[in-house]
Amino acid sequence: MNNNLFSCTRLNKTFNQGLNHSEVISDLDFSMDQGTTLALLGPSGCGKTTLLHLLAGLDTPTSGEIKFLNNKFSLLNSNERAQMRIENIGFVYQFHHLLPEFSAQENIALPMMMKGFQKEESMQRASDLLVEVNLINKNLNKPGELSGGERQRVAIARAMANKPSCLLMDEPTGDLDQANAKIITDLILSLVSDHGISLLVATHDMTLADRLDKVLNLALT
Repeated sequence: MNNNLFSCTRLNKTFNQGLNHSEVISDLDFSMDQGTTLALLGPSGCGKTTLLHLLAGLDTPTSGEIKFLNNKFSLLNSNERAQMRIENIGFVYQFHHLLPEFSAQENIALPMMMKGFQKEESMQRASDLLVEVNLINKNLNKPGELSGGERQRVAIARAMANKPSCLLMDEPTGDLDQANAKIITDLILSLVSDHGISLLVATHDMTLADRLDKVLNLALT
């Protein structure tokens, strides 16, 4: 049985700005199995965030093929990719992208309501997830009332809301001090283990990378 979570073949991504062409990803072959954890390494500008966006279906490659759970992205339209993402992929952005006008609990509940769950059920699961990330006493706080580490925990809980097959994370410890980075790393790995999901992290944090199963250095591909 094929155990691939992601499989990329001759993946290319070029950004065009007027007459300038910037090739960020070139002929990348890459695969990742279900149930594994992987760190994406490389200097700023090497394509880590771009690759995460391609794998999540947030952007499309210039050429090449991406398969997710054996589904070819090239055969899916934007609505189908969005549906696959909301059902299977939890994405944690580098700068959280929490909605400032909503509470922590409401931010976490939103993906579930977008999937079609009733508000009461969504809010209850959001409350349960706040317990898992040790923020139950912050359920009514808005993002502006939370510390950086707390906002990151809310973003992680939001990514877990729809019980995804995998988590994609962009620099989850990048803006945190050493103590908070360790707290977030421990939390991420605990959630991944407890829920049996896969993890792909773009990071410069070697302490985090060393705790994952595999490493892909884009600077060397």
